[in-house]
Amino acid sequence: MSTPDTTTPDKPATTTPEIVPTGLDYVASIESTDPVNIDPSYDLWIDGAPTEPATNRYFPTINPATEEPLSRVAEAGPKDVDRAVAAARKAYEGAWGRMPANERAKYLYRIARMLQERSREFAVLETLDGGKPIRESRDIDLPLAAAHFFYCAGWADKLDFAFPGLDTSPVGVVGQVIPWNFPMLMIAWKVAPALATGNTVVLKPAETTPLSALAFARLTAEAGLPPGTLNIVTGDGTTGAEVVDHPGVDKVAFTGSTAVGKQIQRNLAGTGKRLTLELGGKAPHIIFDDAPLDQAIEGIINGIFFNQGHVCCAGSRLLVQESVFDNLMDRLRLRLTHLRVGDPLDKNTDVGAINSRAQLDRITDLVDIGVAEGADMYQPPCALPERGFWFAPTLFTGVSQSHRIAQEEIFGPVLSIMTFRTPAEAVEKANNTPYGLSAGVWTSKGSRILWMADRLAAGVVWANTYNKFDPASPFGGFQESGFGREGGRHGLLPYLGGH
Repeated sequence: MSTPDTTTPDKPATTTPEIVPTGLDYVASIESTDPVNIDPSYDLWIDGAPTEPATNRYFPTINPATEEPLSRVAEAGPKDVDRAVAAARKAYEGAWGRMPANERAKYLYRIARMLQERSREFAVLETLDGGKPIRESRDIDLPLAAAHFFYCAGWADKLDFAFPGLDTSPVGVVGQVIPWNFPMLMIAWKVAPALATGNTVVLKPAETTPLSALAFARLTAEAGLPPGTLNIVTGDGTTGAEVVDHPGVDKVAFTGSTAVGKQIQRNLAGTGKRLTLELGGKAPHIIFDDAPLDQAIEGIINGIFFNQGHVCCAGSRLLVQESVFDNLMDRLRLRLTHLRVGDPLDKNTDVGAINSRAQLDRITDLVDIGVAEGADMYQPPCALPERGFWFAPTLFTGVSQSHRIAQEEIFGPVLSIMTFRTPAEAVEKANNTPYGLSAGVWTSKGSRILWMADRLAAGVVWANTYNKFDPASPFGGFQESGFGREGGRHGLLPYLGGH
């Protein structure tokens, strides 16, 4: 008996159905904000206690995902910075400076353990104040912050062994200015090595993300840190300049934009102050034709869309070998359709809110310039929330080396894509930048990785991965990406040799 014919003229049995990517529906999984108690207003933190600002001025800090105010924060002026530096000097010459190194280590260990115990609280606070997805602040930022305090605590009483023959005395009072993209992690990168080496600190957090620093100050008081050892002065760039230029500050550590870093270096020239700068980047992310493409796609996504692209070492320039360009682009566009943009407190969210209106405007302006200069833009279908600061994940192809989107740091979820034919051409294009912070290489050949790493002008080169950090591994760049290192023994060295 013959088999019944079930085909129809409109759809032959041999036709392969077209695969149309569709978004996946997820049930929202919203992180509770119960662990966080945000006060209506916050004063400065000077000499171990909240201190009202001499300016009597306060500014709002808002949730960038909703534009709703979270709190009011004190704006420090020159007199407040004077008080903070004086408190730090008193602690340096007193309780903290005279404390044996093994005793100092106990405080850092205690702070690290308390950060672990209260990691959920700090993670939610980071997400509310900064807009980053909760799974990033919970699974990356806070564990790394605690790990840096553990790591530096271990070195506190071993500095003579870490740096044999060198002067391991502390520098003195350290002025530190940190950015808004990784508030808690930047606190750990700056404060942990400074305290471990016996210095005292005046810290100026970013204007848009001050709440983590103020909560951290209270945590250090609970840990019993002697008053004046850590002081927090909040405010805008003017406050940061007061800290940097203060004559009572012996060393300055700054993370932020290259333009501000250059100004700081000009201001400090001839003053004798120590200086380390961790500045901008325009990192090349290089994909060879023998790379494992599915893994490389995930590396590309992590390289540019992690923390909405608010990363100084973001892989914002993708260099793809010509023979796999079309294949990789098909996979990359498909992968973008499955990125979830939305509520940062939702554990399903991949891309959260842009940190501020000012940053959103900069991203928008540079993207518009990219379109005007002739690059081809791709954005996946993406329904953005009506309130808050949002930008869809964006790819640019047809990009030339002269395009501004290939030269300027956008600091957002925007990827510029170019091609190359040979390893030598990849190196030439990768190094065609005033920056020199990081780079990524994907290939199955170990010899090629070593060949590339030896020639790439970058302080950090990742091989078959991207954005991997460890407290024992130094991080930093050169050229317009700054100088000095953070993490590892190298991150302790700038805080030593004061006498």
